Parts: sequence; C-alpha cells; structure tokens
Amino acid sequence: MKKWTRWQDWVTVAAGAVVALAAIWVAPAGLSVVLMVVLGVLLVAAGLVNLAMPGLEWMEWVHGVIGVLLFVSPWAGMYATQMGAAWFSWVCGGVVIVVTVLELMPSFTERRHMAHSH
Repeated sequence: MKKWTRWQDWVTVAAGAVVALAAIWVAPAGLSVVLMVVLGVLLVAAGLVNLAMPGLEWMEWVHGVIGVLLFVSPWAGMYATQMGAAWFSWVCGGVVIVVTVLELMPSFTERRHMAHSH
C-alpha cells in the first residue's frame, strides 16, 4: 500500500476536522464542545497515522471505535437535543463507521478465503 493515498483515511481525517471545527459554529450544550473537539482531533490523528503507515489494521479498528463514540456522544454527553451539535456528531460518526467497514472488508474477505483454502 502506498502512503497518503487511501481515500478512506482522507475521509476519516476530513470528518474529524469537520466535527472538531463544528464545535465553533454550533451552540454548546452539555459536553458537546469537549466531545466534538476531542473525538474530532483523535479522528484526524488516527487518520494521519494510517495515511503515513498504511497496513495497520488495528488503526482501522481505532477509526471505527472513535466513530462509534462520536455517534453515541450526543446521548452520552447530554446534547442530543441540541440539533446542530448532535447532527454533526451523528453524521460524521456515521460516515466514519461506514468508511471503517469499507476499510476492513478486504481484510475480512482475505481471512475468510485463507480459512477456506486450508
């Protein structure tokens, strides 16, 4: 795999940047600012690590975990009723979850193929 080329990792970086910066534009509620900024920055960092060092399957799992945390953060952080912040979290978290599944599918297919060939 070539460095800095996987579109899935760039989408993860973009989603992290959007949600982190969205905390500036949306009205704060509950822990929205803290969760959006922290999880957004973690997504950017994880995406950049995966871009710089492709092939780290565990880092793809990290993307997925952060995406799930971001998706549930409006409920956990008490800002689900603040539609601006909640929607940024739900959409960006959902995008990261979908991209992570797309990242991991080749690994699952390869493992299944190897298991059946033995």
